[in-house]
Amino acid sequence: MTSGITKSPLLALPGAVPAEGPDEGVAAHYGGLFQEQRALAEGRGFVDLSHRGVVTVTGPDRLAWLHLLLTQHVSALPPQQAADALILSPNGHVEHALYLVDDGTTTWAHVEPGTLPELLKYLESMKFMYRVEVADATAEYALVHLPAGSTAPVEGAAAVRSLPYGTDLFLPRERLAELTAGYGPAAGVWAYEALRVEQHRPRLGFETDHRTIPHEVDWLRTAVHLQKGCYRGQETVARVHNLGKPPRRLVFLHLDGTEESLPPHGTELRLASDPEGRALGFVTSSARHHELGPIALGIVKRNVPVDAVLVAGSVPAAQEVVVPQ
Repeated sequence: MTSGITKSPLLALPGAVPAEGPDEGVAAHYGGLFQEQRALAEGRGFVDLSHRGVVTVTGPDRLAWLHLLLTQHVSALPPQQAADALILSPNGHVEHALYLVDDGTTTWAHVEPGTLPELLKYLESMKFMYRVEVADATAEYALVHLPAGSTAPVEGAAAVRSLPYGTDLFLPRERLAELTAGYGPAAGVWAYEALRVEQHRPRLGFETDHRTIPHEVDWLRTAVHLQKGCYRGQETVARVHNLGKPPRRLVFLHLDGTEESLPPHGTELRLASDPEGRALGFVTSSARHHELGPIALGIVKRNVPVDAVLVAGSVPAAQEVVVPQ
């Protein structure tokens, strides 16, 4: 948020343990990590993601303008249809990830905590003569996630993003304190992250670094439209897709469950057969899953054998392919 960390009122709920790092401001969990995961997997409860930035774009040219800037085809985006999109550097590296929906008059997007100021700066610099207005709506609206299968009400939300893995609500921020009355049990971001890792969904700043291109983390499938016209970085996307192979690839890791601690972000990955050898990649996200046990996502060099057993630090890690070689 542009004015610093805003703590969610749901941190006052019994058992709430504050998250740290990028997710500061909301609860990591409410005293029952696995129970919270099971509730979400069964379509019950909600996740407070009110620490994420919210941006709105209004004006008659908003979709045509965004279409020129984003990797996704949004010039004719139907109302209420969700879309994921990226903003790339001139060299095709991922700079921003936006999670969009248009309500017919306004395009809404949520973004990673702390990234909104730079995003707004870039968007403002690209307005030129287009009839658009860009605004930081984080102080007025908060993001709440409902799991797939949820029957909780969506009335009263300013915008709704419906997705295979759940629903994102842009709710007036003053409604956060009353959520437990109509939305079921609260689940923390640790439960949400465990399911995200299970679903192989990349997260900006976790699965990405300064040189990530969309192909490496499976965003080519969900956040890039390969048939649309020019946007910044499009040449790299097309060249790698048509003529080459990405230098790295995202993998899903089953971690040895006998270890007490999870390997943190940045833990180097090596071959289990050569644990003192050179690093072949690093852990990007790790979590404890209610069914799968300790799991992680990682980035490895493209030529790492897909059947190779790895070690994350000292933790054995069996890999599953997410992005093919």
